[in-house]
Amino acid sequence: MTVSTGRRVLLAAPRGYCAGVDRAVIAVEKALEQYGAPIYVRHEIVHNKYVVRTLEKKGAIFVERTAEVPEGSIVMFSAHGVAPVVHDEAAAGRLATIDATCPLVTKVHKEAVRFADDDFDILLIGHEGHEEVIGTAGEAPDHITLVDGPGDVAKVEVRDPSKVVWLSQTTLSVDETMETVDALKEKFPQLISPPSDDICYATQNRQLAVKQMGEQAELVIVVGSRNSSNSVRLVEVAKLAGAREAYLVDFADEIDESWLEGVSTVGVTSGASVPEILVEQVLEYLSTRGYEDVELVKAAEESITFSLPKELRRDLRAEAAALVADRTGTTPSGE
Repeated sequence: MTVSTGRRVLLAAPRGYCAGVDRAVIAVEKALEQYGAPIYVRHEIVHNKYVVRTLEKKGAIFVERTAEVPEGSIVMFSAHGVAPVVHDEAAAGRLATIDATCPLVTKVHKEAVRFADDDFDILLIGHEGHEEVIGTAGEAPDHITLVDGPGDVAKVEVRDPSKVVWLSQTTLSVDETMETVDALKEKFPQLISPPSDDICYATQNRQLAVKQMGEQAELVIVVGSRNSSNSVRLVEVAKLAGAREAYLVDFADEIDESWLEGVSTVGVTSGASVPEILVEQVLEYLSTRGYEDVELVKAAEESITFSLPKELRRDLRAEAAALVADRTGTTPSGE
């Protein structure tokens, strides 16, 4: 007979890849299958160490600058999106490109362009230096002002308070974003909101589940990388929801056993770019320490899917060779 230890795990759902991450990871794998290694990827395809290492072993090469990609190669743009200048750099470097930008990020880019065309000042709520923010800001640099939280609001200036709109990075804390929006509306009463929610549905769903578990769990373990904005936000949300402690780990072996002292209920969640195997390893770690009862905390169903980048339907190796041949005046091999 199994004797209950009184210890339990609250497991947040949904978990595993969100649709945008799934699309980006599959795009790299498909490109490697179709075109062979190497496939260059500008910046980490998603912010997760395990995913990046796995793809590197298969032949992906991650670079920070377009100039690092050899002429005539294939380069993929990450799920976070890039500014138009990066597309120009790729064209100048005779590179064939695959755009794996998450469609939800693309939506924000299009909103920025549309509001800039209408001569609005755009207040972009997001974290300075984040790749997604850099890409969005690059769509309309003369119209966009970054607002990095409520503390930035006092210094924000606009040309015409009647023509101001806010947009946001897709991976922010919903509560903090709305706190910033409220402060902006107090300063600019005519501030316009985007036509639809900018914050990613998967980010919101995971935050909602953590809020539910934070009321019961003394400890919350968030599986995700430290450069993953949505994973970092989950730690913050857990603490605000009432968890005594919350920690971010990439792998189960990063868990400090001392965290479990005096803890009867552990909450487990993961960022939107975390494969399920890493969550399973954390559950296994906890099980061997007496946390065998697992209860699901379900915030939402996720059924959204995105089609793969259209560039994967073309012969990009031939396109890259033709770009180089055009510059050198030679004929691509095989013609």
